[in-house]
Amino acid sequence: MQVEISHHIDASDPDEDGNYLYYYEYDIYVFSEGDTFFSARAYTDEPDCASFQGKTQAGKDSYLTKDDLDHPLLLAAYNYLKKSGKTELLWFGEEFSEYLPVPNLTKDMKGCQSD
Repeated sequence: MQVEISHHIDASDPDEDGNYLYYYEYDIYVFSEGDTFFSARAYTDEPDCASFQGKTQAGKDSYLTKDDLDHPLLLAAYNYLKKSGKTELLWFGEEFSEYLPVPNLTKDMKGCQSD
């Protein structure tokens, strides 16, 4: 598994007092193996949380499905995020149009490589 982490800031221009209308600071994690990629986002003001955003497979982007929770790469990504201190993991699925807790997948990690 390959892991790429990039840091982002999405913010309005500051007003004359230096205040922002909105300010979001976050890291994007991209986990890849072959032609499959899973992405996750973690906001810096919520250090224990991360959310899986979507999947790219063979160049096609898609939302996550319940079946993706059993994908070996997502299991390895889950383990990686847990080891890095993310104790609350969520996933966004189009079917539900909301973020849902990722079930505890640690027990399923036997034999998976996460490094």
